[in-house]
Amino acid sequence: MSGTLNKVMLIGHLGDAVKLHYFDDRNCVGRFPLATNETYTNKQTNERVTTTEWHNIVVRNKAAEICEKYLQKGDRVYIEGKIKTRKWQDDRGNDRYTTEIHCTDFTFLTTKGEQQQSQPNPGNRSPNPENKVNEPAVEQDDDLPF
Repeated sequence: MSGTLNKVMLIGHLGDAVKLHYFDDRNCVGRFPLATNETYTNKQTNERVTTTEWHNIVVRNKAAEICEKYLQKGDRVYIEGKIKTRKWQDDRGNDRYTTEIHCTDFTFLTTKGEQQQSQPNPGNRSPNPENKVNEPAVEQDDDLPF
C-alpha cells in the first residue's frame, strides 16, 4: 500500500443542469456544479451563519447520461469520487488550473415527490428506481462549526 488516499464524499445540491459533451460515438463527459452548505451559530452575535462551497463534478459515459437524464438544478445528491487538478494554458499563454471531483459513485437523494413539488410541470422525469436511499438524513440545523 502506498500510504495515501484520495477520496471525496459530498452531499449537496446541483447548482445547474448536467452538461454533456460527447467526444466520440461511445464516450461522453458530464459536468455540473455542486453546492455544499455549512451552517452554524456565531457564539458572539448568536447569529446563524451559512457558508457555501462550490465543487466542479465530472462524471463519465453511462453514469453521465443517467445523471443528465434524472438530475436537475436544485436536486440533492450524494457524490463519491476523487480530487483531480487539471492544468492548461489560456489564449495568452498563462498557466490555468481547475480542481474537479471525478465521480466514481453517486446516489440520488431527491425523491420523486420532492421533484414534483419543485416543478409545477415535471414532464416525464422520474428518479432512477435503482438508486434507493438507505442513508439517514443529514441534520443541518446544529450549532457546531464543523
